[in-house]
Amino acid sequence: MLCCTLWGSAAPFIKWGYKLFNIEGVPSVLMFAGIRFMLAGLLVILFGSLLQKKVLIAKKENIQGICTLALFQTAGQYFFYYIGLSHTSGVNGSIISGTSAFISLLVASLIFHYEKITIRKAVGCFIGFLGILFMNISGASANFSLNGEGFVLMSQLCGSISAAFIKKFTQNQNAVLLSGYQFTLGGILLAIIGFLMGGRISFGWSLGLLVLIHLALVSAIAYTIWGLLLSVNPVSKIGVYMCVTPIIGVILSSIVLHESNQAFQLSSLIALLLVSLSVFLVNKETQTD
Repeated sequence: MLCCTLWGSAAPFIKWGYKLFNIEGVPSVLMFAGIRFMLAGLLVILFGSLLQKKVLIAKKENIQGICTLALFQTAGQYFFYYIGLSHTSGVNGSIISGTSAFISLLVASLIFHYEKITIRKAVGCFIGFLGILFMNISGASANFSLNGEGFVLMSQLCGSISAAFIKKFTQNQNAVLLSGYQFTLGGILLAIIGFLMGGRISFGWSLGLLVLIHLALVSAIAYTIWGLLLSVNPVSKIGVYMCVTPIIGVILSSIVLHESNQAFQLSSLIALLLVSLSVFLVNKETQTD
């Protein structure tokens, strides 16, 4: 629940950060994302080193995994996610982010062939996409835009591809080490791209800095704890809790971003219910197999 609450807070806090730092335009958005993940990567390495009682140092055999994950999980995923969130509401972003569970299933089964799609999982995927479709044709979203909702959906696809690569690389490599270094590398790439495009961010001891630190901790703490949970529990046993993430995101968007009118209208609630149900069905199937 702690991990899902932290992940659920990401969309509203990112948009809140845009306001607090007066961030406008893609270059500054990418710099904001890059700085967050550079900090998150350093924190993951620190937490991992403390937990394992040794300094996590990347070696030659880790380079391929770090670079691949940095490209898909951080640079690719959050390039689309941060730009998308700047063109849609926190409520829509949170609901669409909930699709990661069934998109991951489709990628794992259709592209990487890690598992098979059962009838129950297929129904779960259908319900999830139905929820996104309903959200965009019922008024929950003013209108679907490629650089808004479309980019957030693309970010979930990149994240799902990275999840499949994580499964591949962590068979014989330290998952926390890979995560920490790929966060850092991916963050550096995003920050450099944003800077070269003309992005600038002014820092100071303000509420905005606390929001940035919170976002870094979201990635560092949630990933570290989730990794520990996966090491001692079946994936399905904790995976079902992912349906909490979009719910938390919608609630926090209504509070932090004052989007309560959209968050609690019937169309948004139905879309949220469908996406949450799809996450439950996709993960529940594995538990009962």
